[in-house]
Amino acid sequence: MIKKRIRKIIQAGWGVLTNSYVRGFLPGAPWIYEGPLKRFCVPGMNCYSCPGALGACPIGALQAALSARERKFPFYVLGYLSAIGLLAGRFICGWLCLFGLIQELLYKIPTPKIRIPQHLDRPLRLLKYVVLAVLVVGLPLFYRDSYGAGEPFFCKFLCPVGTLEGGVPLVLLNEALRPSLGFLFSWKMGLLLLFIAASVFIYRPFCKYICPLGAFYALFQKISLVRLSSDREKCVGCGACERICKMQVNPAKNPNSAECIRCGECIDACPVQALTFTAAGKNLRKTEKELKGNTAL
Repeated sequence: MIKKRIRKIIQAGWGVLTNSYVRGFLPGAPWIYEGPLKRFCVPGMNCYSCPGALGACPIGALQAALSARERKFPFYVLGYLSAIGLLAGRFICGWLCLFGLIQELLYKIPTPKIRIPQHLDRPLRLLKYVVLAVLVVGLPLFYRDSYGAGEPFFCKFLCPVGTLEGGVPLVLLNEALRPSLGFLFSWKMGLLLLFIAASVFIYRPFCKYICPLGAFYALFQKISLVRLSSDREKCVGCGACERICKMQVNPAKNPNSAECIRCGECIDACPVQALTFTAAGKNLRKTEKELKGNTAL
C-alpha cells in the first residue's frame, strides 16, 4: 500500500510540476505559456495548450513537425522519444503520466468492474498502433490542404488529454472563445466523457487501446535499460502477479510485455521475491538475505 501511494504521489507531483505555470490560470493572463521551456518535450502525454503547461507534448510535437508545409525529418522528437523508450520503455506510462493517474483514480470508484475477454482484448490493443501509424504519422505526413499544410489529426480529432487539459480550461477561462465553439469541440467533449465513463469500469482504457505514446514506448519494452525481471528458479507458479495485474499481463511468463506499464504492483504481490526491476541487468531491489548480510556487516 505504501509503494502504491508513493507511485501516486510521483504521478501527481510530476503532473503539477509540468503544469505549474500558475499565471496561465489567472484572469487576464496569457492563454498559453510560450516561453523557452516549451521548446522541450515532456516524456508523457501533456497538452501543449494547457494554460499551465511548461513543456510540449511529444505526440503533438511530432505531428507539428510532420504536418508542416516544409517536410523535414523530425530528428529531435523521434530521437527524444527513442531515448526515453530505450531508457525506460513504458515505465513512463506507469509513473509519469497525469492522464494515466486520472484514469486510475476513476477506476477506484466502487462499481462493478469489466474485464474484457482475451479474444476481444488482444485485437483491441492493436488499435493504439493503428492510431500511431495512421493518425499521428501517416495522415499528418501525407495529407495536405490547398495551402500545402497538414493537420495534427490525433490532437485535433481524438486526443482526450488535450480536451481535458487544454480545451476545457481555455473555454472556462476565456469567455470570448465560447461563441466560436462548434461541432468539433462537442465531438472532443463526447470522446472525453466516454473515456472518463469507461475508466470507472475498465482500468486505463485509453492507455490500453488508444494511446499512441504508449504504443511507441512499447516497441522498446524488451530492450530498454530499465526492465522487469522474473527469476524462474524462485517462481513457485502461484499466479499472484498475474491476478493483481490490471493490465492483464502475466509478469512471471512475460515480464517485459508490451502492455506492462511497470507499476510494480506485481513485485509487491510476489511472495517469493521472484520479480524485480533491473537496470542494465543489475537488480534494483536487494533481497532480504542481502539486506540481512549488510546489516550484519
